[in-house]
Amino acid sequence: MKWFFFILTAVLLCATTLLASDVTANFSAANQLYAEGKFPQAAKGYEVMLNSGVVSPNLLFNDGNAELKSGNLGRAIAAYRRAALLAPRDVDVRANLNFARNQVQGANFSQSHGEMMLGALTLNEWTALAVIAFWMTFGLFTAMQLRPAWKNVLRGVARGAVVATVLLCVCLGVAANIHFSKQVAVVVLPDAVSRSGPFSDAQNAFAVHDGAELAVLDQRNGWVQVADNSGRSGWIQDSQIEVLPAI
Repeated sequence: MKWFFFILTAVLLCATTLLASDVTANFSAANQLYAEGKFPQAAKGYEVMLNSGVVSPNLLFNDGNAELKSGNLGRAIAAYRRAALLAPRDVDVRANLNFARNQVQGANFSQSHGEMMLGALTLNEWTALAVIAFWMTFGLFTAMQLRPAWKNVLRGVARGAVVATVLLCVCLGVAANIHFSKQVAVVVLPDAVSRSGPFSDAQNAFAVHDGAELAVLDQRNGWVQVADNSGRSGWIQDSQIEVLPAI
């Protein structure tokens, strides 16, 4: 039995090593295509990696750059947004995302200031901060019980830790609620059409442009109901958009 687990572990390690080497080789090949100015081919290479389950901020950032150079504004914005979800404070990702957004025409949807503030940290980071604050609070109260002489010194710190824990837990709850309940649709095709109903022969609702970011209201049978900042709503086929978490 020991030999079986040893062989199984060795096989898994070899498979992991081969997979990592393949990923590195594919990433380097796509980067080389980008360096040669073959932007559509580079974008295709990055897309193949993403579809295989490989996801990282650098990969998404490079994919966004390749799509932007290829003239695919919506796909570039979608890639940058996905990169920003993983690395919300990455200066280059934010700069390129804002640059691409400035080229979008027509209807759009923007985040509130509160959502932008909560989006400055990932859910994992909010969770880590809340957990750290909780255990610090627990430790302070434990110390006060075990060392009564420290109560006067630690009482103010403990109160501050309680307040910080509550605030961080509230921020975590709100951020999680927005992440899992609110979505944004990024238009990824220049000929996308917003219709008054979820069917192909419905009348046009309002003009949408490649790269527009719209709030998702509903999804039904391959159609997504979206809205812009002015309150106008319509239905777009899901093949014409990419749906992403709001933060």
